[in-house]
Amino acid sequence: MKWSTTGAVCAVIAGASMALLGCSGMQLARPEPVRTVSVGQGNPFGDSPAVEIPSDARAMSAFLKAEVAMGEGDREEAMKDYAESVQYDPSNAALKVRLATLYVRDGRLKEALDLVNQALTINPNSSDALLLAAGISSALGDDATAEKDYNEVLRLNPKSQEAYLYLGTLYAKRGDYDAAQKTFQKLITLDPNSFLGYYYAGKVMVAAKNYPEAEKYFQKALDLNQQSELVLLDFALLRERQGRPKDAILYYDKIKQVNPNNELVRKRLAEIYVGQKKYEEALDELKRLEEVESNPADTRTKIGLLYFERGDFDEAATEFNLVLGSEPNNYRVHYYLGTVYTELNENSKAISEFAKIPAESDHYIESRLQLAYLYDKDNKYDAAIDALKEALTKKPGNTEIMGFMVGVYQEKKDYPTAIDLGRKMIVADPKSDKFHFTLGALLDQNKQQPDAVVEMKKAIELNPSNAQALNYLGYTYAEQGTNLDEAEKLIRRALVIEPEDGFYIDSLGWVYYQRGQYKKAVEELERAVNLTGNDPTITEHLGDAYSKMGKVKEAGHEYADALKKAQETDQVSRLKDKLQVLQNAANAGH
Repeated sequence: MKWSTTGAVCAVIAGASMALLGCSGMQLARPEPVRTVSVGQGNPFGDSPAVEIPSDARAMSAFLKAEVAMGEGDREEAMKDYAESVQYDPSNAALKVRLATLYVRDGRLKEALDLVNQALTINPNSSDALLLAAGISSALGDDATAEKDYNEVLRLNPKSQEAYLYLGTLYAKRGDYDAAQKTFQKLITLDPNSFLGYYYAGKVMVAAKNYPEAEKYFQKALDLNQQSELVLLDFALLRERQGRPKDAILYYDKIKQVNPNNELVRKRLAEIYVGQKKYEEALDELKRLEEVESNPADTRTKIGLLYFERGDFDEAATEFNLVLGSEPNNYRVHYYLGTVYTELNENSKAISEFAKIPAESDHYIESRLQLAYLYDKDNKYDAAIDALKEALTKKPGNTEIMGFMVGVYQEKKDYPTAIDLGRKMIVADPKSDKFHFTLGALLDQNKQQPDAVVEMKKAIELNPSNAQALNYLGYTYAEQGTNLDEAEKLIRRALVIEPEDGFYIDSLGWVYYQRGQYKKAVEELERAVNLTGNDPTITEHLGDAYSKMGKVKEAGHEYADALKKAQETDQVSRLKDKLQVLQNAANAGH
């Protein structure tokens, strides 16, 4: 077979929804004893608050509908139902906090704060309500109220790790590094394995220019999570501030091992390397390094990234929305939030966040690539192409962006435009065997097989180890039933490079089939099917080989299986015809 996958960009899309809360055994008419259910997903600081189940029948009904909606990931419906439950049970403080949390998750901070204040009127000693109120106040710029509320939380709940964390960052924001360090130290004493406690204590010491203490805290955090990009990055920046660029490079290299696509790291490394050649200019660059600030917005951004790293996308969205409440023009966080919404399959919200990012932002190009991905996913090819054209205005001639655009045109089945763009990529880099391979595949799809063969030969000439091109050309010959000896040589070269590739094994099986060596063909094609599983073309090939060997039952099974998987109209029609031929032969035999 020629190739296994198409498309230019991959994105890992993993949805995260809240589990349906258990409600068995509840009765409407008996409010006593009070029963509660936990609210929200867990967080790294402790348990979530509990909601007293409403006793009013209408409130109960709305509450249960909201729980089901949350279980199904329908947050809009959940918010509507929770609001209705609050309306019927206005004295349920924890229920108001739950609804406020969802409002924060959706960026509706002022509405959330009003609800939390209502909850605190009902229950002034609710540490959960105070904690949420403090976070919202801080996001809205009212640090004094936030500080007061965090201290009240700690009075009510001295073990609230989250309160220590955010109170410490508030102290750091106003330059009271001693109070901040003492607050983080209390968190560490409370939890000796507090990654965030050590990390933010280190950041405070950097801001206070106490670098030896910063190193100690960062190392403690790194001992707890040796692959943390956050700590490694801050360690590298600290080394730069200490005038130790070689040591900084070691940390940047570690980050690259964890995340090769970290653009900031690439920029920093480039500046260091340039600096090693031009020492005075390097010093000027180091002086212009922005001072690391420990403030609530920065803290929430980093925590949001931590949630994102471990897959808690709802929690990440909440943190990023809180940041945007205080910094609506923080386009880096808009980008992060768009990425989170993409992971949650909330594509319209993701598109809205990416679309807000202006051309002057460092994340503009990435945002346009994300928009293109989302539009392409919804088969909105023209919108995807427009987004990629916007990206190209910032990076004209960028072959990575052009390659993405080729993939969109390919899915749109606009092969002439894709071919034209593919040729431009080759002009930009004529020695790229990958670009010649891509152009050859496009030409083949556009029924220009002779031209496709020329490009595949060129790809192999530039890179004799291009397994895809070797297999593609070999399979092309096998399909034509010509140059079968050459086809076998090419495919075997590909298999030396990737011996367990089921598509290459299928190509070899097809060479045997075309030679009439059906037993060998079956052996290879069975192996190919076992390795690939769901490819209808390989399954059809095996059916053909069985048919030639007179194994009618086995052939019928493979054809039927391929028909279930086939999507191309021509293949569906062909498989139906083959099954009909087998059926006719069976009927004639009877």
